[in-house]
Amino acid sequence: MGTENQGLVEISEALLPGSEKAAAVFDSDERVPGWKEQITVRGLAVSALLGTLFCIITHKLNLTVGIIPSLNVAAGLLGFFFVKSWTGFLSKLGFSVKPFTKQENTVIQTCVVACYGLAFSGGFGSYLIAMDEKTYKLIGVDYPGNHAEDVKNPGLWWMTGFLFVVSFLGLFSLVPLRKVMVLDYKLTYPSGTATAMLINSFHTNTGAELAGKQVKCLGKYLSLSLCWSCFKWFFSGIGDACGFDNFPTLGLTLFKNTFYFDFSPTYVGCGLICPHIVNCSVLLGAIISWGLLWPFVSQHAGDWYPADLEANDFKGLYGYKVFIAIAIILGDGLYNLIKIIAVTVKEICNKSSKRSLPVVTDVLDDSETSQILLEKKKRDEVFLKDRIPFWFAISGYVGLAAISTAMIPMIFPPLKWYLVLCSYFIAPALAFCNSYGTGLTDWSLASTYGKIGLFIIASIVGSNGGVIAGLAACGVMMSIVSTAADLMQDFKTGYLTLSSAKSMFVSQLVGTAMGCVIAPLTFWLFWTAFDIGSPDGPYKAPYAVIFREMAILGIEGFSELPKHCLALCCGFFVAALVVNLLRDITPPKISQFIPIPMAMAVPFYIGAYFAIDMFVGTVILFVWERLNRKDADDFAGAVASGLICGDGIWTIPSAILSILRINPPICMYFGPSMTS
Repeated sequence: MGTENQGLVEISEALLPGSEKAAAVFDSDERVPGWKEQITVRGLAVSALLGTLFCIITHKLNLTVGIIPSLNVAAGLLGFFFVKSWTGFLSKLGFSVKPFTKQENTVIQTCVVACYGLAFSGGFGSYLIAMDEKTYKLIGVDYPGNHAEDVKNPGLWWMTGFLFVVSFLGLFSLVPLRKVMVLDYKLTYPSGTATAMLINSFHTNTGAELAGKQVKCLGKYLSLSLCWSCFKWFFSGIGDACGFDNFPTLGLTLFKNTFYFDFSPTYVGCGLICPHIVNCSVLLGAIISWGLLWPFVSQHAGDWYPADLEANDFKGLYGYKVFIAIAIILGDGLYNLIKIIAVTVKEICNKSSKRSLPVVTDVLDDSETSQILLEKKKRDEVFLKDRIPFWFAISGYVGLAAISTAMIPMIFPPLKWYLVLCSYFIAPALAFCNSYGTGLTDWSLASTYGKIGLFIIASIVGSNGGVIAGLAACGVMMSIVSTAADLMQDFKTGYLTLSSAKSMFVSQLVGTAMGCVIAPLTFWLFWTAFDIGSPDGPYKAPYAVIFREMAILGIEGFSELPKHCLALCCGFFVAALVVNLLRDITPPKISQFIPIPMAMAVPFYIGAYFAIDMFVGTVILFVWERLNRKDADDFAGAVASGLICGDGIWTIPSAILSILRINPPICMYFGPSMTS
């Protein structure tokens, strides 16, 4: 989790290929359009529109809490909504319109995911913004290892150029292995599978009615969320202490420790999408840190650290917050990394790997067996029909690596060409591990691979430019392993919707190209309109400080940490390993209640308020599931998508008002009652 863009998605057997639901939407006589027919002008236009919206949502989440839920299903649903609305409008005007197929719907979803994926892997909330002057000053100009020359402020042109030279390599790195991952290993890719089943249901007669209801539900909650966000703005005043975002719902004492509900549709929507265990883990992390640990450490001010330090001084309480969060994130990430590499090696070496992989096997009668075999045969044929030549993938990777190796040192001089070249030699192996792990768990470890690259390169380069070199290397590694996993997930979606592998690959290329332009532009909107990185503002960019501190740690070591901070970090690092081990060795009926360390780490640094919001979302979903499980399964995703998208849309007019220096008219502020 953390900045990873997926949590564990709960997939029921009814959604997996080979099940009754999958078979119900299969038509053996269905005509499959050619790969060029699957990519349409209207589809690309909708992709650009949705890509812009989802980039804004991702930036907002990245710059506030750093938790990005999987938006694949929302992309499929909104793609259906926009194209159906457009074709319906043209039909009423008497125009002849081309039928909207599930393959075109899949291409739109793929394009959108590739586009908004760059808002995450592009580092706009992490490694890129960690290079800026504000983060440098926040850590402290006299802080050891934090040098003035290791500053590179965001620039629209260099960020766009950097994305263009690093973002396409991941797409070419694993294309030759698509048959191995999807057909031979039969990896589940839960988000991809869920999206495929949703798209399949939209484009059948039996699913059309439900699809219409889901679209109406999404539209209703999108409108409510947009209106509520607009309403909140009027009371948010000037500064950061006004409005519903600072409503002391649980009392002023808890409010001081960041425990309050801030009425955010986005975080409530995230709570509806993320599994219950993720939301509960976030809340538990908030209670441990802001409820127990930080009050305890604060009592030792003057002993463990100087009592007169500023709130954001790393030699005080702030240092504990940042480094303990880093320790938990690294403990969880390294455990899962080692586990997935071990599983990958074991499965590849094991001749009976196909039997041990998580494939659903149902007891079927003869008629079911023949139907499912027929379905599988057709899907295999379509998936393998439009081949992407091996030579094309290899030459594409080599050519792009050569361009990238030459260009990156021009953008980041401390990162020498031979270090970039070494990264590209080992990247395909790491991309395979990440894609394999995502296929098993839906859990992308892109930022963990990035952090490993960050530490290694920062320590090699040393104090003379090591911070910038490490952060840039982190970006190179994250881009490759993240886009490779996204591509393989979309290949799985395409396989289940009878979409051409070639159309999937082309739409990924187009979506990535869109993202290289849209992601920097939408980030620039935030950067221009808001005070990004301010620890007291709404857009704290929490991971910027964490990533820069990691780079400094890579070149300086642990010498400057406050008293007992290293011991606490080691304790929490080991605790993260132990909790993960317990999750793996205990029976499922017990392990499902064991928290996820990565999710627990986020509030340690940011605060508890968003954990309250997400927990409200999970309570709503829990009660809804108990009252009407089918309705919850059918509409929870639509409600969550509507809440997140409505709040995301409001960011655009909000940013424009801010750029024009138009301030909210009212400041709603809360304080203790006056005593006579």
